[in-house]
Order: sequence, then C-alpha cells, then structure tokens
Amino acid sequence: MKSLEDKLKDWKNPVEMLRNAQVGPYAFPIKPEFSNWRDEQEAWQKTAALFDLSHHMTDIYFEGPDLMRLLSNLAVNSFANFGPGKAKQIVCCNPEGYVIGDAILFGLGKDKVNISGRPSVPHWVAYNAETGDYNVTVTRDERSIQNEGRRKTFRFQIQGPNAMAIIEKAADGPVPPVKFFNIAELSIGGRRINALGHGMARTLGMELFGPSEHIEDVRNALLKAGAGLGLREVGGRAYSTVSPESGWIPSPMPAIFSNSMKAYREWLPADGFEANASLGGSFVSTRIEDYYQTPWDLGYGRHVKFDHDFVGRPALEAMAEKLHREKVWLVWNRDDVLKIVGSALGSGDRYKHFELPGGQYSVLPFDRVMKGGKLIGLSTYSVYTSNVRAWFSLAMVDRDAAVDGSDVIVVWGEENGGTSKPTVERHVQIDVRAKVHTSRPETEAI
Repeated sequence: MKSLEDKLKDWKNPVEMLRNAQVGPYAFPIKPEFSNWRDEQEAWQKTAALFDLSHHMTDIYFEGPDLMRLLSNLAVNSFANFGPGKAKQIVCCNPEGYVIGDAILFGLGKDKVNISGRPSVPHWVAYNAETGDYNVTVTRDERSIQNEGRRKTFRFQIQGPNAMAIIEKAADGPVPPVKFFNIAELSIGGRRINALGHGMARTLGMELFGPSEHIEDVRNALLKAGAGLGLREVGGRAYSTVSPESGWIPSPMPAIFSNSMKAYREWLPADGFEANASLGGSFVSTRIEDYYQTPWDLGYGRHVKFDHDFVGRPALEAMAEKLHREKVWLVWNRDDVLKIVGSALGSGDRYKHFELPGGQYSVLPFDRVMKGGKLIGLSTYSVYTSNVRAWFSLAMVDRDAAVDGSDVIVVWGEENGGTSKPTVERHVQIDVRAKVHTSRPETEAI
C-alpha cells in the first residue's frame, strides 16, 4: 500500500501537495439544511439545536492495561484526575512542540477510552499503540465517508437555552446531574445511552452517544420532546459555522511533516486524511513549518501540564515563557464584504466567492493578517452567522495586535488567480479591513 511518505516524493514539498489537493472543505455528510441555516444558527442561541455528529468524526476505541501509559506519553494534558466517567480535550504535539491535533477523549471504563474528532489525533494514538511497546487493542470506527458499513456509535449534541428541558422531557426517568465533561448514563426512547456534560457556543446542553442501531429511537424521542420548545435539527451548512462562533479552531495543520515524523508518514496511507487535507488561503510559504501551530496559538496553553513526560515536552518547556500568538475574532468590514459579494455581478474582476454561511473552501484555510504592511498572524474559518450578523473569522495574531477594536487587514483569495483545487475559481485577491475582538463579537457592538 502506498504511504503518505511515498506520495510526498511526487511533490516539491508538502505545501505544494496540500495546496493542490483535489478535495474541498471538511465534509459534514448530513443534510445541508433541515429548515434553513439562518434559523438553525439562531436555535443554538435562542431555543435549542440538535446536531448529528454521527458521521463526520473519526472514532477509535483503545483498551488494555497499558492504556494510561500510552495516553500520558502522547498528550500534553495531565491525567491526574482522568478516569472512567470523565472526558477531556486531548492535545498531541510532535517532538518539536507543534500541534498534531486535538480531539475529545472519553473515559468509557477501566482501561478503555474512545477518541473522537478529526482524524489527526485518533490516527496518531493508533499508530503508537500498534507500533510501540503497549498492550493496547485498537478498534476503528471510521467517519462515514471512509466507512462503507454502519458506524459503531451514534452521537448527538443538543445545545441551547431549552436543551436541558428537552432532555428531561425526552428521558425515561430522572436525568442525573452531570458536571462539565463528565459522563453519566440515562435512558431516552427506551434506550440506555451515555450523556456528556457539554456546552457549545456559550450555551448549555449534552452530548448523547450510544450504539448506532438506537439512533432513530433516540432522535425521535428528542424531536417529540422538543416540538414545543423550539428544537431544530441543524444541517451541514449551519454546523460548519458553530465552531468559529464558539471560538474553537478546528483546523490546525497536522505537524507531521518534519524529519522526526517520517516513520509515522510511512505508516499513514496515501489516500488518507493527512495526505489529502487541502490547504487554502492567501498565506503562502514553501516551508510547511510556517503553517504549524503551538498549543498557545490555539488557546490550548492551559492544557499543557509538565507533570509527566510526553512527546514534545522539552520543546514546549523551552517555548512556555516566550511570547505567543493569541486567538481572537476578526469582524470583517461590511463595505469590503459587500464589495466581494458584488463582484459576482456584472463585468470586471471578481474576488474569491463567499459561500454562505461558511467561507472555507479547503480543509486547512489560512489567510494572511496584516498590520502596517507586516504579517502579524493567520485568519482561519471565515463565516457569517445570524447570531452575530456579520462576516467574521477566528485568527491567531501577535500578542501586541490582540487588542479589542484594533484595525487589521485580512488578505482574501489565493495567489496568481488561485490554485488547482476544484473549489477555487479564477479570481483576484483583495485586502479586507477587519477589527479585532478578544471575545465573541456581539451584534449590537458591530
């Protein structure tokens, strides 16, 4: 089988390979809309939203007596208080201290966990479990676009002001109190399932998961209970915008292209996620390392705990006291946004198309953020939401630029008319004015 390392030999460098990858943005294989994406967006702020996460995430299960040693050796997180019935956001780095990815780690039982998220972290942990000196079994439940059979697990999120009232109405008995990122059992639709205490986009709710054969029983019970409480199912178009509104950057560049990671690239397939994650945007460098993020860039500095040895610890210790970029929101200038949209009408130059409501046209979008003619950061995941009523993006900018209300420029569009990605039409670049927000932008402040 051809590996990622084999595929790289056909290209000048990883950047060229990924910038010309023939895939579009990350796929959410559910209905684009159940009603309309505007009302679906507003539901998670005003009433309640039901997200179906059963198809787009990779789930890998790990079990065995060496499990905790495996996880502790790979994650920047502390495991001092982790165990069955708990969950955490697991962050893994390469030996140089750059982020491979993040995912959600579920403690399902003694020496048994599930890692769920984009493929980067599940794959990295599976590689180490299978090639390292660990007594750990690996059970894969690949995302739907790579899985021709039925998935092992269904996964719903129900979020919003009315979420808990709906869950309590749908449940077959009392709903136990569940602290944030703790897991409890309950029954809905006659089915025993797990419930993770969770919040999204600053709202309350739960993540519900269980055997995939029970998905419709649980879904129908939730929809029946939510009929009078404003529950809306959320389609793929609106779902792609919830992470920027929440402040989560879902698209770090997997830091797997350095010399220290060659053996891993030889293990990864040429047709897998890491080999085909399209790279897009106005930021261009021939050095793949210029696309890497540290945990601090992504707002994960709080997760880095030096109470254990793990891959990348020495490098992160050296980075810890240095200045880091900070995660912010950028609200794009209304007139400049209208100029981009208006360029689709009539003759003359056109700018890169804004696909509403999510503007990302690649798996890994990185646009230049400029101030005073200098590069000060990277913008990623530009969207519109009906809650914010503006076009905005998440960005990682130099600390001295992370000031509320400061003015920056986002360069929108790709160089030389655009790369060969099928989602990129011929266009010209444009400078877009934007203002920095250090907390989620509110409509009345725009």
